Amino acid sequence: MMDLDTTASRRIFLIGFMCAGKSQVGKALAQLLELPFVDIDRVVEQRVGPLAPFIQREGEAAFRLQESTVLDELLKGDAAVISTGGGTPCEGDNLQRMKSAGITVWLDVPMAHLMSRIERAGGDRPLLFGLKGAAMHERVRTLMEEREGFYAQAQIIVQATDPIPVVAERIKMALKTIHTK
Repeated sequence: MMDLDTTASRRIFLIGFMCAGKSQVGKALAQLLELPFVDIDRVVEQRVGPLAPFIQREGEAAFRLQESTVLDELLKGDAAVISTGGGTPCEGDNLQRMKSAGITVWLDVPMAHLMSRIERAGGDRPLLFGLKGAAMHERVRTLMEEREGFYAQAQIIVQATDPIPVVAERIKMALKTIHTK
């Protein structure tokens, strides 16, 4: 198991845009590091039901409140690899709180790759609900522009276009350099 001896390195937060691979890479990384894996979106979903209908019914602000509640709990919890929602680090002081409680890792995926992944997923993301073609591309571009400055503040930035095991191993190696400083 990786040495996670300092308080600031007990939690590894994967941040990045929708379809960047946070959940899949997170599972692989957690296995490599022998840590539990937590997906904030899945925890919120367990509490409120499917996200798209919840957001349509209650609004994005209600979802962000649920997301922040789960984050609060995880910030007090044990060591884990945590997959955040794409907007989690952009809300309030969430990013600073994550950085204080652990290591943030941005899974950076170029726009062309993201669009391909989003289209393969069928545009099923709550913030893209009902959008297709040019409208979906424009919404993704706008959201990325709004969020990229937050993501870029991560302590580790990893290009995430390679296969999942390669990306997970790359993060593991980057974490070791942080712990040896």
